[in-house]
Amino acid sequence: MLGESLTVLATAVGTAVVQAAGTDAWNGFRGRLARLLGMGDSGRERVELERLDRTAAALEGLEGPEGQTGEGERQRQRQQVAWETRVADLLESLPEDRRAHVVAEIRALVEDRARQAPAGGGGVSGNTFHGPTAVQTGDHNQQRNYFGRGA
Repeated sequence: MLGESLTVLATAVGTAVVQAAGTDAWNGFRGRLARLLGMGDSGRERVELERLDRTAAALEGLEGPEGQTGEGERQRQRQQVAWETRVADLLESLPEDRRAHVVAEIRALVEDRARQAPAGGGGVSGNTFHGPTAVQTGDHNQQRNYFGRGA
């Protein structure tokens, strides 16, 4: 059984996979993660690359911003949990000395991904609005706007 800090780290990897898929950072992130999970075995690394590619394909084109609605959100959660579990299983299977090295590499990967991710979930710039306008950025936000008579 993994300790809390390693469980949190595995969760962070699952989140990072889902957030990185489909972005400019994807290829670099996917390559680093596949090397880590492949543990020096080129065959295992290829398998991990294929799994990561299937994840990216599953997340491609989900409805709403970052797929945060309905089936899109469920698919993102499924993918996140799958990668969380893969990383947790790997960490649990490693001898203590090897685990410490892999944990350090995974933390570096997650920290690099966090630095590359846009702050605040997005932004708005360079737009021209004509008439009533409402803009909201961020993750998991809800907004209801009513314009016109009787609003």
